[in-house]
Amino acid sequence: MAYVHRCANNMSQVYLTNERRYNYTTPKTFLELISLYLNMLSSKNKELTDNIERLENGLTKLINTASQVDDLKEKLAAQEIELKQKNEDADALIQRVGVETEIVQKEKAIADVEEKKVVVKAEEVSVKQRSCEEDLAKAEPALIAAAAALDTLNKNNLSELKAFSQPPPAVLMVVSACVVLLAPPTKIPKDRSWKACKIVMGKVDQFLDSLIHYDKENIGENNLKEVQRYLDEPEFTYENILTKSLAAAGICSWAVNIVSYYRIFCDVEPKRMALKAANEELAFAQEKLSKIQSKLKSLNDNLAGLTREFEEATSAKLKCQQQAEETAQTISLANRLVGGLGSEKVRWHDTIAQYKQELVKLPGDVLLSSAYLSYMGCFGRIYRVDLLDNYWLPFFKEMKPAVSFTEGLDLLKLLTDDAKIATWNNENLPNDRMSIENATILLNAERWSLMIDPQLQGVKWIKTRVGSELKVVRLGQRGYLDTIERAVSSGDTLLLENIGESVEPVLDSLIGRNTIKKGRYIKIGDKEVEFDPRFKLILHTKLANPHYKPEMQAQTTLINFMVTREGLEDQLLADVVGYERPDLEKSKAELTKQQNDFKIKLKELEDSLLHRLSSAKGNILKDTALVENLEITKATAQDIEIKVKEAKKTEEQINVTRESYRPVAARAALLYFILNDLHKIHPMYQFSLKAFKVVFEKAINRAPAAETIKERVETLIEYVTYAVFNYTSRGLFERDKIIFTTQVVFQILLAAKDIDALELDFLLRFPIVPNVVSPVDFLSNYAWGGVKALSAMEQFRNLDRDIEGSAKRWKKFVESECPEKEKFPQEWKNKSSLQKLCMMRALRPDRMTYAVKIFVEEKLGRKYVEGRGIDFAKSFEETGPETPVFFILSPGVDPLKDVEIMGKKLGFTGDKNNFHNISLGQGQEIVAENSLDMSAEQGHWVVLQNIHLVARWLPALEKKLESTGSSGHKDYRVFMSAEPSATIESHNIPQGILESSIKITNEPPTGIRANLHAAMDNFSQDTLEMCAKENEFKSILFALCYFHAVICERRKFGPQGWNRIYPYNMGDLTMSVNVLFNYLEANAKVPWPDLRYLFGEIMYGGHITDDWDRHLCRTYLEEYMRTELLEGDMEYSPGFNCPPNLDYNGYHEYIDDVLPPESPYLYGLHPNAEIGFLTTASDNLFKTVLEMQPKDMGASDAGGMSREEKIKNLLDEILDKLPEEFNILELTARVEDRTPYIVVAFQECERMNTLTKEMKRSLKELDLGLKGELTISPHMESIGNSLYFDNVPDMWTQRAYPSLNNLGAWFLDLLARMKELENWVSDFQMPTAIWLSGFFNPQSFLTAIMQSMARKNEWPLDKMCLQCDVTKKNREDFTSAPREGAYIHGLFMEGARWDVQTGVIQESRLKELSPTIPVIFIRAVPVDKQDLKNMYPCPVYKTKQRGATFVWTFNLKTKEKSSKWVIAGVAVLLQI
Repeated sequence: MAYVHRCANNMSQVYLTNERRYNYTTPKTFLELISLYLNMLSSKNKELTDNIERLENGLTKLINTASQVDDLKEKLAAQEIELKQKNEDADALIQRVGVETEIVQKEKAIADVEEKKVVVKAEEVSVKQRSCEEDLAKAEPALIAAAAALDTLNKNNLSELKAFSQPPPAVLMVVSACVVLLAPPTKIPKDRSWKACKIVMGKVDQFLDSLIHYDKENIGENNLKEVQRYLDEPEFTYENILTKSLAAAGICSWAVNIVSYYRIFCDVEPKRMALKAANEELAFAQEKLSKIQSKLKSLNDNLAGLTREFEEATSAKLKCQQQAEETAQTISLANRLVGGLGSEKVRWHDTIAQYKQELVKLPGDVLLSSAYLSYMGCFGRIYRVDLLDNYWLPFFKEMKPAVSFTEGLDLLKLLTDDAKIATWNNENLPNDRMSIENATILLNAERWSLMIDPQLQGVKWIKTRVGSELKVVRLGQRGYLDTIERAVSSGDTLLLENIGESVEPVLDSLIGRNTIKKGRYIKIGDKEVEFDPRFKLILHTKLANPHYKPEMQAQTTLINFMVTREGLEDQLLADVVGYERPDLEKSKAELTKQQNDFKIKLKELEDSLLHRLSSAKGNILKDTALVENLEITKATAQDIEIKVKEAKKTEEQINVTRESYRPVAARAALLYFILNDLHKIHPMYQFSLKAFKVVFEKAINRAPAAETIKERVETLIEYVTYAVFNYTSRGLFERDKIIFTTQVVFQILLAAKDIDALELDFLLRFPIVPNVVSPVDFLSNYAWGGVKALSAMEQFRNLDRDIEGSAKRWKKFVESECPEKEKFPQEWKNKSSLQKLCMMRALRPDRMTYAVKIFVEEKLGRKYVEGRGIDFAKSFEETGPETPVFFILSPGVDPLKDVEIMGKKLGFTGDKNNFHNISLGQGQEIVAENSLDMSAEQGHWVVLQNIHLVARWLPALEKKLESTGSSGHKDYRVFMSAEPSATIESHNIPQGILESSIKITNEPPTGIRANLHAAMDNFSQDTLEMCAKENEFKSILFALCYFHAVICERRKFGPQGWNRIYPYNMGDLTMSVNVLFNYLEANAKVPWPDLRYLFGEIMYGGHITDDWDRHLCRTYLEEYMRTELLEGDMEYSPGFNCPPNLDYNGYHEYIDDVLPPESPYLYGLHPNAEIGFLTTASDNLFKTVLEMQPKDMGASDAGGMSREEKIKNLLDEILDKLPEEFNILELTARVEDRTPYIVVAFQECERMNTLTKEMKRSLKELDLGLKGELTISPHMESIGNSLYFDNVPDMWTQRAYPSLNNLGAWFLDLLARMKELENWVSDFQMPTAIWLSGFFNPQSFLTAIMQSMARKNEWPLDKMCLQCDVTKKNREDFTSAPREGAYIHGLFMEGARWDVQTGVIQESRLKELSPTIPVIFIRAVPVDKQDLKNMYPCPVYKTKQRGATFVWTFNLKTKEKSSKWVIAGVAVLLQI
């Protein structure tokens, strides 16, 4: 673990050196690694153990199932024999049942017939019975009445009747009728006297009983006939007789009713007889039926018995059959289970073995994984692979005892699986390896994740993944702390979006997870908030290269979510195919989604199958549903696997067509990463991926159609490249456009492998062989050093010999005006374009800018070098509420005029109150915010000028633009302007503003012709005619315009043009013209001195801070503002006289017709000035392009050294060659008289010691850093970068002398200075000739010359000056120092040369940029004795940078006017 930590620390230092990105490894990081390792080891061990247990359970079930099959087969055979016997028994029974059933059916048929007869007979009897009953019912009342009558009779009243001696006739008649009825039919008494009647009534009881039990249904016919006579008597009524005797009345009533009943009964009797007969027949039939049914019942009982036996036999047979079927089914299920999962059995067995092996190697695997999670997140892909493959794994293999780990382990497989990755891809995570690794780290790390995500791809995935449950908050927004507190207590996932390089201290406890009260609470500010363990915090920054403090990085896991080229290429491929073949891309997207879903489903099915099988209880062969489910699961999985294979084939077919468009995506991805590196040139150059994709889409839509895909792809590549070029170029300064274009062409050619990377590395670095002497007069020693270095390469072997051997031909080529357009001599003309550039850089570095443009034109096309501006109207078409315009300001240019013109055209003006122009400054922030809010709502335009002046408000502006842009009116537009910062440190424009904006640079016109036209454009014909002194006014006005054009454009010549850059603008010119008008109107004559003073000291001079620049300005005015101007015979520059009196258009035509082509002569400079300017520009071009090269390219030189090795070698070389420091005490002890010269020597030794001490200290510190013994600090990083890029570290330059040399030349120069100083202090004798350039402070030596002379002659020091006499000798020609003053050497002249023969300043020779000056004799003289006649007060500077490096003024002889050399920028330089 300690080694892992050290390696990560060392890699962080390399990462810092190469990528300028900070990643810290702290002790807390190491402790977190230990904690994570223990937790992961425990969880992974449990996970593997559970998996093994599940698989073993599944295998056990399969093995048991297979072993049961034979037993089940034997059981099935026995069951089949038993089933056969039972089938035979059942068949015999069914035959018997059939016979008996047939008998029963026949008997039942007979019974059914008889039963029908009985039913019919019973119906007949029922009818007759009902009829009889109805008739009898009619007789019933009579019978009842008779009975009732009898009820009236009793012994008493009968006795009373009987007691009548002579009853009434009516009574007698009644009794007589009764006697008749009681008499037998054959013995009806004729004597019916009362006596006879009494006899009949003899015994009352018997008489009454005979009446009661009278046979009422069998009255004799005679009886009936006799009694009828009585009944017919009128008096024979109950009512009548009742009056006579109650008993007689009762007998009367009985007799009447009995007769009546009998008569009715007689009518019913036949029916009763018929009914009786019918009943007898019915009884007979029923008896017969009963017998038949009895027999049938016996048969049915027998049949039922047989049926029961049959059913029992059938049931036994079915049970046996079911058992056999179950056994067969069990065998089938077992076979299906064993057969279907046979492949799984093999795989599970192998997986168990693999898991057991993984268990053994788990400690090492988990160590790698936990280290990966803890340390890898911040690194880019290359560094992750390097750290793992070249450090961790080799160390683990070599350890004794060795750390056991899985060979070829893919850490992702240990931390996630394909199904999870597929899910992430469905949630909008890019499918490249880097993104998948980042997602794995984010979801598995225990510390909170901090995403570096400028392209917002990681945030997009998180928001999709978590969905509506995600709580998103930004620091500083209203109520953000409340939102955080709720999320912490509710266990939500919280995204802290768009943080800067630091967060509020109030959140320190939350980020550090510093819980209290046993982890139940956490402090947020002064509040104790309940901490839910489910809470998860994700931090996010849009900063591309944030620098988080070690404390922050220790508390979080940094994850580099920046888009990779691989990932972006895939995204852009999907975009371009989506535009070109939406059907294809839709199919691809659907297939990808389907494939991802398949992976997820397969994983679910596999887990489900294994879970069901391993968790099944008892005999799984009894669980048919389980086996069928397992079978369905397996079948589904196999079906999905088939579909996966089919989908892969379809995908391959789709990919064939999709891949045709990959070159377009590859080119676009390449261009984006070039854009992404432009901030290295200037921090203003920030571009977002979102805006880039918009440009990409528009380029595709604008590209014309083609007949074939190949032609279409070529067209798309061209249109995309040019669209991105235009989009980017409009936001770049002119000086940076060639850098961008060069980087584009080189990267395109490298990607296509059309150029050699080593040749490109040479071109960019341009190493030279030092200390060589050029054998030819047309090449300097420096150039020859480049030729020698080039000749060491195989492709350029013998170049140096050919140049020497064919010097004339090469001289003609080198000294041609435009060598880049000429053919190289000999066979060198057949070299590749890049090889020609390499040679051109050695031979004519000043022409490299033009050569590169020709190279770009050859490789990409002319339109990439034409430099045409983009009309603002076209840029405006790309704007929107969310896309503001950002003007990068340049001195003297007002870009807002274009906005005002466009506003008027579209109806947005200040008069309509829908155009708000706000110049930002103190107190204007509130005004701006209110205007933005109102404009977003109502669709107005807002102009925010000079936003760089309100640096503290800019973060609020960024948020305001984002909020108003997302919800603003469709017509809402924002235009901003700001000056570019001079340094990276002073840059204050937020990245979000720059990325979301369309950046436009507006620079002054280039070239004196364009500048002169632009100057004249400030005026009109009315201006020319407004002064009474028209001729004077026009002439001086034109002179002012020319003066303005010259001093503005002279800036391009660098320090030779102006020591410092000044913001001259059109306001200076227009104000000067106003002053001119006023002074001409107020004076009879032209007041030349006044005008020159006003123009040179106030209007333009007000900008100037350098005395020599002020002197130059005055000199220009003295040359242009003089009487000859009005006479018409003054020459501004060779070939360009002052114009005659013309009108406004005439002056423009005069400029076009007469002004010579652009050249240094127009500025009063020598053509060499342009060479120097161009050489500097080309050096800057290649230096910048070198720094922009991808770190994986150019990371090793021709010798194959890595960047770190190269730095280490150079570091060791410098430390080895650096001499010991000067012993000041020892030197002091040797000196008796501290003369001014010796004092200077001591001062130089002390300064040298300070420098060398710092060099040794910083180099040793860096060495320890490279060894991993110290953490790389920003200072160490800066030194490492400087060593690698051959630059002098800033920490050294701060203690050193000014120098423009690269590190190699600077160090050689340093050693030479130390040697010179050592020689001097060895005996403290004045050297024969002093190398003035070798001093830290040459002024001190020059002052010492005056001090020595002043002491010697006792002259006042303030009345003395130096006299410079240039000798005709070189240093070697002198053998001793002068008695007074000193000889100095090592000086150079820029802008002119010293003619040794004439002893005066002369014009430079062409291409001789900085000729040496012979030894100069410097001595001190009184001021009043110095000779200033025909002298040019020449400034002396330490370097070509001039300005602050000013040393002295040397008066040098000249035959020309001094003003010529002033304008030519002539100066003496101590070093070049």
